Amino acid sequence: MALVIFGCLMVYSASYYSANYHYGNKYFFLIKQIFGVVLGVIAMIFFTFFDYHLLKKYKWWIVGGTFVLLVLVFVPGLGMESYGAKRWVSILGFSIQPSEIAKFALVIFTAAYMSDNHDKVKTFKGLLSVLIVGGLMCVLIMLEPSMSVTMCIAFVTLFMLIIGGMSKKHTLMFSIPAAACVPLLVVLEPYRLRRLLAFIDPWASPQGEGFQLIQSLYSLGDGGWFGVGLFNSRQKYLFLPFAESDFILSIIGEEIGFVGVTILMIVFFVLVYRLIKIALNAKDRFGSMLVSGVAFIIAVQTLLNIAVVTGSIPPTGLPLPFISSGGTSVMVFMAGIGICLNVLRQSKGGDVKVIKFKKLKFSKSKQN
Repeated sequence: MALVIFGCLMVYSASYYSANYHYGNKYFFLIKQIFGVVLGVIAMIFFTFFDYHLLKKYKWWIVGGTFVLLVLVFVPGLGMESYGAKRWVSILGFSIQPSEIAKFALVIFTAAYMSDNHDKVKTFKGLLSVLIVGGLMCVLIMLEPSMSVTMCIAFVTLFMLIIGGMSKKHTLMFSIPAAACVPLLVVLEPYRLRRLLAFIDPWASPQGEGFQLIQSLYSLGDGGWFGVGLFNSRQKYLFLPFAESDFILSIIGEEIGFVGVTILMIVFFVLVYRLIKIALNAKDRFGSMLVSGVAFIIAVQTLLNIAVVTGSIPPTGLPLPFISSGGTSVMVFMAGIGICLNVLRQSKGGDVKVIKFKKLKFSKSKQN
């Protein structure tokens, strides 16, 4: 909740000028973010008290619904296009980004399947269902196109298979071809190749593909150790594209500096660390894999966002979890936290019963 509240504050700071310029309402992005947060709180509370074991029962319905949403982005009248990409679905006046939902749907499905078929995961046939589901999601998201989310889905699939017990042989068998596909996908699309070249030397095209990265570096550099002060960023005045979403960390760095960003990263680290502890103490394999998957998505997406903003990897569109503008993103991440809290609640209840049983057994044995 601290991250989400801070995110709302920074979304407003990063967007009020551009929102007023483009939409005539400086609260435009903030209102959308608050709406997503409200839905996220409802989803988090619901999944905190919704028995997570029922997710296993409905895994095929969850995956099926996700595939329907991923296909709907290509349906005229329902799919919404922005900057040449079809990634949103408009339903009853609300826009949804199915690819954000797909990441967590994949975690639920894989955790359910691998926990039920743990004895089969050492065979190729036993992994086939997960590979097909993950592969189809990658194909549909790549067609939008969204290479960043496609790679995230691929990472999630591989991670879930590894923690589910996949053999080293199969890990290498799937990892090497997947890694080989990345340069191929870059070469096939000219704009991705331009982005790669701009990443290598952004100042070669300062008004073209390198513009966003250069502005991001100016923003971070201007922040120094302690920042220029909250709401005092200069790069948000239409210099830095997507300042409220994918590159919001640049504005955060400019306004609260290196020290502030470091504290923010520590908060993310503590969150992931706590989730790992919950996963290790879960009462069953399914709960452990669910929480591990959520922790992995948060960790990987945070690291990739930091890497993009700092120019460590080529620019790609992945929001900073809980912080970046995007109603669907904040809602599904909060729902994921709700599932983790549910696992925590049930594991605590299980521990109490075990402790009581052990004490009773010890007492009886002592009397005997």
